[in-house]
Formats: sequence, structure tokens, C-alpha cells
Amino acid sequence: MKKLLLALLVLAIAVAAGLFWLSRSLDGLIRQAIESYGSPMTQSQVRVAGVKISPADGKGSISGLTVGNPAGFKTPHALKVAQVELEVDLKTVAQDVVVVRRIAIQAPDVIYEKGDPQSNIDAIVRNIGASVSGANAPSEGNKKPGKKLIVELLSVRDARVQVSAPFMQGKTLSLPLPDITLKDIGRANGGVTPAELGQAIAGALKARLSAAVEPWAPAAKRLFNPPVRE
Repeated sequence: MKKLLLALLVLAIAVAAGLFWLSRSLDGLIRQAIESYGSPMTQSQVRVAGVKISPADGKGSISGLTVGNPAGFKTPHALKVAQVELEVDLKTVAQDVVVVRRIAIQAPDVIYEKGDPQSNIDAIVRNIGASVSGANAPSEGNKKPGKKLIVELLSVRDARVQVSAPFMQGKTLSLPLPDITLKDIGRANGGVTPAELGQAIAGALKARLSAAVEPWAPAAKRLFNPPVRE
């Protein structure tokens, strides 16, 4: 009986240690992946304050996510969000294709800076597109492909965009953005690379921004640059 109890105690300690290691390891891996993939992919500074994933059910959050601007833009960031809810299928973490059950982005702060000839969002979308082309091209000495992702549900809710343009003379205007819902990203193709996932998200965001900003632009020019009366 004592030997049985000792064996159960050792097993319990081993399980607890394994769960602790999985939690610490998974948190660090997700944070590292976001920053190491995101920054070169967007050609801007991508930073994460923290990641916390439960080793029991794969649910957790990413806190303090910031996507900076590419070179040449003056506003402090392109996107900033206090917290992103996340749910990962832990059974797939060690597989070639990792299944993400849910990514929920709530109330992100988006800055749309109109430049010449493109906006900061246009530049990020273009940079991600170039990254996708590079990721799909076979590289010498890189025989084993990286992990891919399937995202079952991605949602962006209650977003607002701060619009900035040279003619606004440093002022900004805040506009609401329609919600975004994307389902089964990568499922039809057996998974997508991080760059392809970024392209899907950035493309959807750009479409919502265009729908919100373009009808407003002519009125904004008249508002911030009234005609000069002789």
C-alpha cells in the first residue's frame, strides 16, 4: 500500500510538473512566434506584453499586442489591443498543423495614416504579401517546412479607427469599424503559414477600413481645408 501511494504521489508530481512546463513553454513559444514572425512579416515592430495559456484546456489570452508602423509613417502604431482571447487545441500543438479554436480581438485601436502614395495599412498588407511569396518559395538548406495553422474562428469586435492624413494638419478623426468574422482559415488547404494568416487578417481589416474611410474622405478635405475666399 505504501509503495502504491508513493507511486501515485510520484505520478501526481510528474503530471503537475508536466503541466507547469507545458504552460510555461507554450506561453513563451506563442509570444516568440508572434514577435519573431510578425516584425519581419509586416516590416514594423510587433510587440506582445504577455501570453497566458491554460495547459488544461488551451484557453488563454495575449495581452498588450502592438503592431507598429513601417518606415516613413509618423503615427505611433497601426494597431494596438489590450487583450486578445485565444483558444488552442492542445492535442495539435506537437503536430505539423496546429488548430486554433478561436481568436477574439476586442476593441482594437487602429490608426489609418494616409501617406503618399499609400497608407500605413496598405504598406503592411503589401509587406505581408511579399512575405507570403518569400515563405512559399523553397529556400536552400531549409528542407523541413514550418508549422501551419488552422483558425476555426477569428473575430474583431468594437474596433475604432483614428484617421490621419497630411491635409488634417496633425488632427485625427475617430470612426467606428464594422465587425470582422472569419471562419476556418486554412482548413481547405490543410493549414496556412503565419504569413498567410496575417495576410488574411490584414486583408479583411483593409476592406473594412476602405469601406469606413473612403466615403468620409471628400467631406474631411473640405472640413480641414475650407476654400479660400478672395
